Amino acid sequence: MTLEVREPELFEPGRAHEALRRVRAVPDHPVAGVTFQDVTPLLADGQGLHDVVEAFALAAARRGEVDLVVGMEARGFLLGAPLALRLGTGFVPLRKAGKLPPPTRSVSYELEYGSAELEVGRKSIPAGARVLVVDDVLATGGTAEAACALVEQCGARVVGVDFLLEIDVLAGRTRLSGRSVTSLFGVPA
Repeated sequence: MTLEVREPELFEPGRAHEALRRVRAVPDHPVAGVTFQDVTPLLADGQGLHDVVEAFALAAARRGEVDLVVGMEARGFLLGAPLALRLGTGFVPLRKAGKLPPPTRSVSYELEYGSAELEVGRKSIPAGARVLVVDDVLATGGTAEAACALVEQCGARVVGVDFLLEIDVLAGRTRLSGRSVTSLFGVPA
């Protein structure tokens, strides 16, 4: 699987390819037939992490004001929290079921290899907030679709959905139709 840069204009010259080469594909993980995109080497590199957070910040600026960044457990936390800090906003983690004390809001969704549920504290996302949803990988789109539904259950507005990388063959973008989606890198079909 070859990764490609999708948004080169969001990076300083040469930095996108340097960041991209730090992403590692792991075949048959977590189950046979699934290729896990390991962003750990990218996150472990200070310059690489800086470069992708800056790219996400530029993508956010194209959309106007953002009040909150949300990230899905667990790797969405690793990108969303530094982005929120960079944007001067708050960060709200969307957690797996049972991790937060009540009261919570929740939504169930399907993954390419199972099902899951996301939760958020009932008062974590204020009504009317302009929210940017961030995660590491856009695969089938189920997690991102669920995250958007959860944000909207709170009465907030999703202004964009941003990913470090997108796996085209899984067509996750179709589940986010009508939303502003940015993927910094991609795995072509």
